[in-house]
Amino acid sequence: MKNLFFILIAIVNMGSCKKGSTETATPTETDTTVTLKVTTLVKGLDTPWEMAQLSDGRVLITERQGRIREVKNGALTAAPWLDLTANVSEQGESGLLGICADPDFNSNKYVYVAYTYVKGGNLVINLVRLKENASGKGAVDKVLIDNIPGNTVHDGGAVKIGPDKKIYWSVGDAGNTAYAQNLTSLNGKILRLNTDGSIPADNPNPNSYVYSYGHRNPQGLAWQPETQQLYATEHGPSGSPACCRDELNLIERGKNYGWPTIYGDQTASGMISPLIMSGNDYTWAPGGLTFVTKGKWKGSILFTGLRGQSLYRVMLDPNNNRKVLHILKIFENEYGRLRDVMEMPNGDLWLAVSNKDGRGSPGADDDRILIIKVE
Repeated sequence: MKNLFFILIAIVNMGSCKKGSTETATPTETDTTVTLKVTTLVKGLDTPWEMAQLSDGRVLITERQGRIREVKNGALTAAPWLDLTANVSEQGESGLLGICADPDFNSNKYVYVAYTYVKGGNLVINLVRLKENASGKGAVDKVLIDNIPGNTVHDGGAVKIGPDKKIYWSVGDAGNTAYAQNLTSLNGKILRLNTDGSIPADNPNPNSYVYSYGHRNPQGLAWQPETQQLYATEHGPSGSPACCRDELNLIERGKNYGWPTIYGDQTASGMISPLIMSGNDYTWAPGGLTFVTKGKWKGSILFTGLRGQSLYRVMLDPNNNRKVLHILKIFENEYGRLRDVMEMPNGDLWLAVSNKDGRGSPGADDDRILIIKVE
């Protein structure tokens, strides 16, 4: 448990936050208006990727090598909810990635996951529906989408249920930049589908899963409660063709987010630039994303940073959800690489630490799930 200070990052040139205009953040001052109480809920995980709340209060956590872990009554269950290690191929950034629960989980017991596996000697990505059995454990029920090219990098992977009860799945470009602008490819896209795997009739193209395109490696999805508009985090280039330029985007149906033609603060006709980017020499390497609905941070966006080793709090203009007022950098270098963040019904924030992913420096208790109380 500790008190923490925050670095406030103010947005430069605030007067032009419109479509096609991107702001860059620079550190300015310290904010001491809240106290954070941090406790460790779970220790000893192996590269947790995404967390999902079940309607009965349990939480499921994907571990990248293929296990789905269960937290019940505040404790980690010894046996996995489901072990998919025989199916999953964890190579580089690939493996068992996103997870979400069906909004009607109480009645149908469905859970959805995305993972990479080897098929014909190649990595491919699929989206699978699982079902909990009478003993409270998961089993594979149905493959919803299969055979999307995968790679050891840029598999995207976030899986969420939207306010419309559709599945949204972020899929990266798998290291092939040509995929992102190719509407016949499902790579470099945010996909939208029905929970049975069919294409919704009201998709931008009723014959395609594609909801938005021109993405490099989107890894966080969340909806603003008041507007039900979708936001996404996206990794920018790490050095080729240029550094950094990670993005926070407001996602609109059918729109083109530019990669690889534009990225960061670049603009082009018919392409959407992000609300904010990390800059040309600083990277967030953003992961999970959530909106805060309770307490002193109500209305804020939170997203995690892997390479940035921080939790980022974004404050939007309450009268203009395209305008970023401030971004705060929290826990910088305190816990290492942060993968996912989730708000619980009681207002607690759960934070997934990912120091065993091959790029971190794991401590004795890693990887962990932390509970954050904002006071």
